[in-house]
Amino acid sequence: MKKLIANKENPNGIYVDLTEKELNQHNEDKKNWESGAFDRAIKNLREKRNKLLAETDYLALSDNTMTDEMKDYRQKLRDLTKGLTTEKKVKAKKFPTKP
Repeated sequence: MKKLIANKENPNGIYVDLTEKELNQHNEDKKNWESGAFDRAIKNLREKRNKLLAETDYLALSDNTMTDEMKDYRQKLRDLTKGLTTEKKVKAKKFPTKP
């Protein structure tokens, strides 16, 4: 495996062979990155879900009467992460449509 080295004098860079130590570090970094894929995906899903819930929080105040459609929408958002155990399942998840 080769890595790219770029500097001011040669912005296109040159490729050099990795040492065994560098290759081992690269492989370890890649393994760690890949093993965190689910965690990153579920975190992104939750952040988007939480944003959508926050947009409708004012409807849940005691001086408002929330429609059944909005209650259903908010419940679907809260249930969105249930049963998600793989990155593939997370990426395939569709958000409910806001009424």
